[in-house]
Order: sequence, then C-alpha cells, then structure tokens
Amino acid sequence: MKRRWLLGLLVCVLAFMLAACNSGVNNGVNNGGGNTGNDNDQQQSNNGNKNSSNDQPAKKVELRFGLWDSNQAKGLQVMADEFTAANPDISINIEVTGWTDYWTMLEAGATGGSLPDVFWMHSNEIYRYASNEMLLDLTDRIGSSSQVDMSKFPQGIVEIYNHQGKQLAVPKDFDTIGLWYNKKLFDAANLDYPDETWTWDDLYDAAKALTKDGVYGFLAPLHNQEGYYNFVYQNGGTIITNDKKSGYDDPKTIEALEYYVKFVRDGLSPEIYGDAERAEALQNGLVAMGLFGSWNLSGFTANEFLSQNFDVAVLPKQANQASIYNGLGYAIAHNTEHPDEAWRFVEYLGSKEGQERQAELGIAISAYVGTAEKWISSNDTFNIKAFVDMVDYGVIRPYSNTTIVWEDRAYEALRPAFTGEQSVEEAARNAARLMNESLSAE
Repeated sequence: MKRRWLLGLLVCVLAFMLAACNSGVNNGVNNGGGNTGNDNDQQQSNNGNKNSSNDQPAKKVELRFGLWDSNQAKGLQVMADEFTAANPDISINIEVTGWTDYWTMLEAGATGGSLPDVFWMHSNEIYRYASNEMLLDLTDRIGSSSQVDMSKFPQGIVEIYNHQGKQLAVPKDFDTIGLWYNKKLFDAANLDYPDETWTWDDLYDAAKALTKDGVYGFLAPLHNQEGYYNFVYQNGGTIITNDKKSGYDDPKTIEALEYYVKFVRDGLSPEIYGDAERAEALQNGLVAMGLFGSWNLSGFTANEFLSQNFDVAVLPKQANQASIYNGLGYAIAHNTEHPDEAWRFVEYLGSKEGQERQAELGIAISAYVGTAEKWISSNDTFNIKAFVDMVDYGVIRPYSNTTIVWEDRAYEALRPAFTGEQSVEEAARNAARLMNESLSAE
C-alpha cells in the first residue's frame, strides 16, 4: 500500500515537471522577427509585441549602429528612438566616428570580429568589404520583405551595393553638390545671385569681383567629389571610362582641370588641401563661394554665420550640366549575433516610412522615390530645392573596385599643379598613369 502511494506521488511529480518543461519551450519562441510566413506573426514583429502568452518580458537586444556624420546622428537618434518605442525588445546604440577614423575602426572590427551590427557603407569601400565577405547577404530578406522595394531607389545606387548578384546594403540616401554663396558679399558688390543660367565665365567673373579685403571669391580646393569632378563632367570629360581606364589624360578632362586650378593660380582661391580647412574657410568668411554637398545641410543650418549670410544654387554649366551624386547604404555585419533584429532595423530604415521620416527630419535627401519634397520642406533657411533640381543631370560618383587607391594616387599626382610646381597637363597625365596601374590590378 505504501509503495502504491509512493508510486502515485512520483507520477504526479513527473507530470508536473513535464508540464513545466513544456511551458518553458513555449516561452522560448524565436523573438527575432524573421519571416515566418504568418501575417499575424509579422504584424506582431512590426508592432514590437514580443511577449509570450504569459506576458514574460522579452530579452532586450542591443544593436550597435556605426556612422561617421555627427550632424546626421541627431536626426537618426530620433528615428532610432521611434523604432525602439515600437520594438521594445531592441535598443540602438549609435556610434559616431569621424570619416577617416571610421574606416580604421571598421577595418579593425572586420579583422577582430567586432564590426557594428548595422553600419553605413560607401561606394569607395564596398568592394573591399564585399569581396572579403564581411557583409550579410540581404538578397533573400529583401525579396521576402513587404517594406523594402529596391525598384523605388535610384538603380545606380542599388548597383553600387550589389556584388556578384548579392545585395549587400539597402540604399540610405543620395546627394548632389551645390554652389554655396555669400549673399551679403554679392549684394555689396552689386552682383546677381547665381542661378541656373550661370556658366563657367559667370563663376570666374564673380570670383574676380568678390576677391578683395582678405576674402577670396571662390574656393577651389584639391577635392574631387565637392570640387573638380563636377567641372570635368560639365566639360564633357571623364574620370573613368566604361572599359575601366583613367580619363585624367582626356583633353576635355585636362581642360576642366586647367580651368579649376586657374582660380588658385590667379589668387581667387586659397590653397586648401584638407577637409576640415574647406569647411572652416566657408564658416570663417574666408571665401565668398564654394562647392559643398547636400549632406552638409544640417551643419550649415546650425552655423549662425552661414545661416545668416549664405544660400545655395545649382552648379554653373559649360558643355553640359552636371553635379556629382552618390548615395550611402545600410549594411549589416556578416557575423552579427542578431541578424534578424538588425534586419528589422535596416528594413525600417529602407522602408517608405523610414525614408520619409529621414526626409522630414532633414537628415539627408532620402533615396526612396517621391520623398524629396519632404526633405525640401524640412528646411526654410536655404534654397535646398537646388540640390533636388540637379538630380536630373546628376553623374554617379566615379568608382571601381579600387577607388580608394587610385583616388589617393590622383590627389598625390595633382597636388603639384595646385602648388604651381607642375603644369596641369603634366600632373593630369601622371594621375592617369598611376590610376591605370591601380585599375590594371583589379
């Protein structure tokens, strides 16, 4: 009798333990938000409803989000906060590292296995990270997403981040280059403001009239995207040909470089070679005009001197109208411990909703078609419509597999032309030779 009683008690205990184990399994449902094929599950993922049936709180996942622009970080923090409010199982830690140090940080992270979960990618660097398989392949996730539609982005930018048929980043934005000018100096010199009718002659004549009292009329630094690239393509030249050869020795490219360097050699522009110096020259009133990209908008708006004195116009034209454009991409580390959560964040950033929010906050010109007007409406300090007006004749930033190598070599070769140690033609031909050496190794 006693044995039966003990046996019955043992059965009850085992039954209780089994029920508890089953309960634990049910509570362990994957909370990653991946595609389950169930519309209800997907909606719960989007709404951040991650708790199980017994309302046990889901474990919070922290994602590291790497970028290099502190001005854009402010608006992106707003977006991250809004995303995490709807997805309480995820927190976003934004890590801002300056442009040069950013790539050092990423390289160290790629080598040491500590890449941010989500991070910005650039056309200069995509090949290196793609060819070394450092980026998560997003092709299937994009294909099954109801929020990310790659046909809504400029195809030139989509192609930058596609490697051997694999889509490795979702487009973030696009940018063009505008002509920033000091309205008060134009007024004092009785000059009409720049507009779409301006030619190279108009730019040079205005720079000459504005160069006085310690102020240079135009900023012509040794800089490609926010400098001479634009003039090369306006003149019908090229930096890289369709068959991957240098265009620096093209007569039209050399002619454009001669025009550009003439501002320096004629004393209408200071000799400037560093990024920080360029922005300081504008902000300190050293120059009356300069070329800067749309990504500078938030920083320029926050600067009291620029917001009170400057405005922006489309670039002048020569044989063609042209403004270099580029676009960043949102990438995910190949070895992230949280691929599903990282994708949910990138999916939001690349969705129509996320792209519209980026535009509304004035972070950047969103890459998603139809969102540009919201970006224009985000700022009433400057005529930023000029940046959007140039999209129709924008030229994609020249790139290849070794962009970062041959761009640095071209800078080295061209510098003697700016200092007056060599003719522009000689320097350009040297740049072509060095660039072709790099391209031949691809």
